[in-house]
Amino acid sequence: MILPGKNLQSDRALLTIGGEILAVLDRESSVSTIWDAVRARRSKREDASPLPFDWFVLALSLLYAIQAIEPQGDLLRRQTIA
Repeated sequence: MILPGKNLQSDRALLTIGGEILAVLDRESSVSTIWDAVRARRSKREDASPLPFDWFVLALSLLYAIQAIEPQGDLLRRQTIA
């Protein structure tokens, strides 16, 4: 689920989706803005697997758990490492 495997394509792995989220999260954004940006980015690829919203939320949870993102009120932003 987190990593691609025998029965999970690489673009459906939570780590891959998390990378896509971080790629579009260049400033504080709402969840819906990030969701739209990730879907738009994936729609440009011909071989992209469908991304259900629950997988997107799981990827956000993973990024939060590893402290890659942090909430700022109703917005999310990338965590910077000093």
